[in-house]
Amino acid sequence: MAVVQNTLLQKFRRAMAVVGGGGGWRRELCLHISCHVTGGRKSLGITIMTIVLTSNLVFNSLDRRLTFQFLFSHSRSINSNLLYQNFRPTRIPSTPLFRVHCESTTEEMKIRKCSPFLESVFLSGDGVLVSSEWNTVPDIWRSSAERFGDRVALVDPYHDPPLTMTYKQIEQEILNFSEGLRVIGLKPGEKLALFADNSCRWLIADQGIMATGAINVVRGSRSSVEELLQIYNHSESVALAVDNPEFFNRIAETFCSQAATKFVILLWGEKSSLISKVLEGLSVYNYKEIIDLGCESRMRLLESHDARQHYTYEAINSDDVATLVYTSGTTGNPKGVMLTHKNLLHQINNLWDIVPAEPVDRFLSMLPPWHAYERACEYFIFTHGVEQVYTTVKYLKEDLRHYQPNYLISVPLVYETLYKYVISSGIIEIISRGKYLTKSQKQPKYLVSALDWLWARIISLILWPVHILAKKLVYNKIHSAIGISKLVNLEGKICYVFQDNQDIGFAGISGGGRLPSHVDKFFEAIGIKVQNGYGLTESSPVVAARHRACNWSIGGDGLGAFISDRGGCSEKMVGASSFQVLGSIGRPLQHTEIRVVDSETGEVLPPGSKGIVEVKGPQVMKGYYKNESTTKQVLDEGGWLNTGDIGWIAPHHSIGRSRLCGGMVVLEGRAKDTIVLSTGENVEPSELEEASLKSSLIQQIVVIGQDQRRLGAIIVPNKEEILVTAKKLLIVGADASELSEEKMTSLLYEELRKWTSGCSFQIGPILLVDEPFTIDNGLMTPTMKIRRDKVAAQYKEQIDNLYK
Repeated sequence: MAVVQNTLLQKFRRAMAVVGGGGGWRRELCLHISCHVTGGRKSLGITIMTIVLTSNLVFNSLDRRLTFQFLFSHSRSINSNLLYQNFRPTRIPSTPLFRVHCESTTEEMKIRKCSPFLESVFLSGDGVLVSSEWNTVPDIWRSSAERFGDRVALVDPYHDPPLTMTYKQIEQEILNFSEGLRVIGLKPGEKLALFADNSCRWLIADQGIMATGAINVVRGSRSSVEELLQIYNHSESVALAVDNPEFFNRIAETFCSQAATKFVILLWGEKSSLISKVLEGLSVYNYKEIIDLGCESRMRLLESHDARQHYTYEAINSDDVATLVYTSGTTGNPKGVMLTHKNLLHQINNLWDIVPAEPVDRFLSMLPPWHAYERACEYFIFTHGVEQVYTTVKYLKEDLRHYQPNYLISVPLVYETLYKYVISSGIIEIISRGKYLTKSQKQPKYLVSALDWLWARIISLILWPVHILAKKLVYNKIHSAIGISKLVNLEGKICYVFQDNQDIGFAGISGGGRLPSHVDKFFEAIGIKVQNGYGLTESSPVVAARHRACNWSIGGDGLGAFISDRGGCSEKMVGASSFQVLGSIGRPLQHTEIRVVDSETGEVLPPGSKGIVEVKGPQVMKGYYKNESTTKQVLDEGGWLNTGDIGWIAPHHSIGRSRLCGGMVVLEGRAKDTIVLSTGENVEPSELEEASLKSSLIQQIVVIGQDQRRLGAIIVPNKEEILVTAKKLLIVGADASELSEEKMTSLLYEELRKWTSGCSFQIGPILLVDEPFTIDNGLMTPTMKIRRDKVAAQYKEQIDNLYK
């Protein structure tokens, strides 16, 4: 038997040397050992064992029909006792003949990528070290389920069926959905296009895709078919998850003929509502089918050790891409922003400094879920046990009163509309002037500062009774009408607001555009503290915000900042001062730096100097997908992201009105929006546009004038308000039903002069257009920003005539 053992070991070791694998499978090399026993007239052929070199040792006894499985390390010796332990023939010939041979077989081993903490049950059994820290976004759901359990997390009242889900239910739904995706063939690293609108199932799908190690490519259903197809093909997506059958019917013909699609998932509705011809050769699943497939597969894996042996388990890395978010494309085709799990986790871990959400709070959600701000806020609030209610513009007013939310995630347009609804009086401008900063690095003299302080106190005392009266007669009515106590806007992107003297109030989180300064001042005047902030898709999105201590108003043209020796500022500079300034975007988030550089030389500018704002931090994107040249244009080797925004960081003063306002950053517009007149002067149109929109007669405006001698504007008039005003001014009779274009233009000129008189430039010729700029006609992005280039292109002929 010793000879047999040595022969077996030699075969075993030679076999071990050729075991290999890779690329989603691994080879199993089997060593089959058979014994052919002869004695007298009888001959008995028996397979004694098969050694599978991936550590499974199997004894096969053909006559007894018994199989034993043992686990061995690759280097364990095989001895004769083991060979005969479970098989002892009744009569062994004195000189048995053993025939030993090796045979190589291969079995496909599928790689399963898992969120390390969410699915630690699988990883821990495969030799992967498991930590309770979050390494991927889906990891947050296990923590939230453990902490908040049966607390309500989601309320989705306007879908069929209406849904309410607890934190435990969401965790299980995400696990089932992700497993269902694996069952139907989605592999780690593949892209799945998620084209759908705000709902609880969008969130489940989003997190389920991430949990598989795949990448979701997100967009809303209101985008054009052409844009969706361009995003789908550019991202190399392999499958679709869509909102409902009606939406898929709209895009089906184009996608089926011009895109390769493995399968389609309907988040809402049934397959029976689909057009039958689009189903030919296409696998379509509804939401419930994916959940059921996933649930069945998970149960099988959890209950059967053998079932888990068919997979190799790997943890998703925090640096892996989690999602592709295509920018709105205000100046061209959308670019695919690659955001990693690490990028998004930075937001989850640091937004509490701005929005101190608690389990008793309630969020009202109305933004598109793929919007970077909506998304970051959702992920963040669910780590704090908050209840989120989905709403729409149609039901917003009703839901504000019914649910009494603490926070609202929305866009500045909503707050501008609210401002116009309760249009401010001259008193608001007076009350709102208080703390201010200056770009000048020169410190004010002590005597001047003392007199300034004294004068401010005198004015405050004079206005205080007026403010108290306005609060009782006007402000409280506004508060009770909409339940406001907290408002949030991000310049360019998010905003947070808190009201004094209320335990539970309302906060609006606004994304997708800059909050105009007059709106900021309005809410300040009526007693609502707006925590303004700043970010962009490429930074996941938030990079800076006014923190929640208190706000100070701006009365001049500047703000203050803690300045680093390189001319930038970071979270380390926040220090003892917690004062905030209206018109600013506050200080950087933790682990984030901001600096201002010269647009031509790239030189870092000193405090008070205007230039291009650059940011650096863990939330900055990995780059643009398949667009290395554009990535290099905006992201340098040091990790600094060129935001394309014009701004400045104000100097730090130790005395005067600015002494406590250090660390603030001010934005003044977009570099790419700058209009260069033929005189060589550079104009930032945002200042004029914001001032013009204070008029209730102007619905929308785009300032124009590139390469012209003077500025012009394209205006969408508010015809109803214009007619009311014309009657008040006796321009037309009381029974008039419309106003001539000439009289309308004349009235608008007067409005523009009134509201833009304090601006550096004035608007000359104007073009009136009847059709508003909307998402549907392609003149606004899905995040409610006007596409300047498309507006200019659509009205090119009229603009040319305007300047003749």
